[in-house]
Amino acid sequence: MSLSPPNVLSEQPPVTRAPSVHQRPTRLSTVKRKLTTRHGWLGDYDYAWLCTPTLPFGNQRKGQSRLPPFYALDAELPLLLAITSGLQHALAMLAGLITPPIIFASALSLDSATSAYMISASLIGCGILSLVQMSRIRLFRGYYLGTGLISVVGTSFSTLSTANAIFNAMYNDGTCPSTTAADGTVTRGPCPDAYGKVLGTSLICSLLEIGMSFVPSRVLQRIFPPMVTGTVILMIGASLIGSSGIPNWGGGSNDCQSFPTSGIFELCPTIFAPRPLPWGSPEFIGLGFLSFVSIILTEMFGSPFLKNISIIVGLVVGCIVSGAAGYIDGSSIKSAPAITFLWVKTFKIGVYPPAILPMLAVYVSLAMEAIGDITASAEVSRQEVDGPEFDSRIQGGVLSDGIGGFISALFTVTPLSIFAQNNGVIAVTRCANRAAGRWCCVFLILFGILGKLSGAFLAIPNPVLGGVTTFLFASVAVSGLRVLSYIRFTRRDRFVLGAALAFGVGDLLVPGIFMHLFDGVERPDGALQGFFDSITIVLSTPFLAAGIVAAVLNLALPQEPNEEEASVEEVDHDAESQSHQEK
Repeated sequence: MSLSPPNVLSEQPPVTRAPSVHQRPTRLSTVKRKLTTRHGWLGDYDYAWLCTPTLPFGNQRKGQSRLPPFYALDAELPLLLAITSGLQHALAMLAGLITPPIIFASALSLDSATSAYMISASLIGCGILSLVQMSRIRLFRGYYLGTGLISVVGTSFSTLSTANAIFNAMYNDGTCPSTTAADGTVTRGPCPDAYGKVLGTSLICSLLEIGMSFVPSRVLQRIFPPMVTGTVILMIGASLIGSSGIPNWGGGSNDCQSFPTSGIFELCPTIFAPRPLPWGSPEFIGLGFLSFVSIILTEMFGSPFLKNISIIVGLVVGCIVSGAAGYIDGSSIKSAPAITFLWVKTFKIGVYPPAILPMLAVYVSLAMEAIGDITASAEVSRQEVDGPEFDSRIQGGVLSDGIGGFISALFTVTPLSIFAQNNGVIAVTRCANRAAGRWCCVFLILFGILGKLSGAFLAIPNPVLGGVTTFLFASVAVSGLRVLSYIRFTRRDRFVLGAALAFGVGDLLVPGIFMHLFDGVERPDGALQGFFDSITIVLSTPFLAAGIVAAVLNLALPQEPNEEEASVEEVDHDAESQSHQEK
């Protein structure tokens, strides 16, 4: 997600560069020196600062004012710092990587073995494709593949929001099986083919983003300014809070939240859970609140290392308490293999025609996310955020995103996008070196290969996951607000934003308003019905509806320079008045 960090350039000491030498050392001598010398392992980094917690009541740590050196992209990086920074990057994005496959598997009622594989595939695929995104491979005519920054990728939350609408359409039109009980409760049957259709549709739609990467970045930034990207990101975070975060916090995002009187969802998460309870029970709310508060306490009192992985701290604390109280079902851990890899399980690849239009819109949003995240990564890494080199980073990042969407489908993983969580890690650890990013990829691949670890992630109780992901999704929404703060909010800007949010917030609060839009059309043929379903999915997905309205109105409505000047004069007048009042 797009999350632009504060400008830390003026607060940091000069960049630490590699020492000047008269003769370029060979790769073998460099490796030998790193493995056999203290400086090669530790360097001059202040590891005590990284691991010392903040004391309560605002007390400052001794020597805190002396920040450690900043390691630029090509600086010589101590081996231990590269490993620890890479681990921080991996842990910081871990919750965001395991959440989408868990939600996908729950929405399709998949068995625990398949669900655990989907988590492993997500981790492995993100590790491999992050290596591609961090590269900077020169192609032809000045085009590149990758950003050359620590640009890690993860399963896109925009895909998560859209896929849920696609799954709903598949169950409604009979593509996926479902049964209706006597009391009207609908129980969805397992539908792995639906996931395969999303992968196949994603594969062909990724060609759109690949083509967009060859459009000049300045043109893309004009079509998708902060007005559009901020609105999209805000609605993605807000919709995920309502569709996944809070429902899981209450006990489950499945049919148990409708309080059926019979069936397996009579209690949450199901009647077969170790300690099933009605949705919204105080025990569930308490477990989620414990995880949520753990994140807050870590931010208040934790060391810089722990602050970067506060989401994981919340998961661990919640799992310890819920495990001791008997809420964890360990069957997923027992059934998970010790070692796994890609293609241990496969899905029947297909194309779901009604999903093509929504998925094309998803890839447009992925390009928008990439532009914002690359800008944030370049800024926090002390690289230029304007000029030909920066434009080439944008082009290479969008191209890598598009190719990554194609390859990730072959990896049985839904489309990926650049994650912004690592920007906070760079700002805190002051390490922008790509060696740390490569170690991050190593850890992600290792986490995915260890199958038991995926089984453990799958065993996390819904309330614990909900408490953590609610915070995570809210952070995404705040990222959208952060991007929107870049606009000047003239009358025109307020009009465009109001029109976009009318659709987005309306969809969010009344999600079924467009579900019966075409019911009056008598006996449409297959192609026409597929087109109707596509329109319904787009209009029923808050971020797609809001993003389309914002993009169209932003291009259609002319700028009002006179009003912009008046707005600036009003701001200056207000500031002058405030100054006089203070005097």
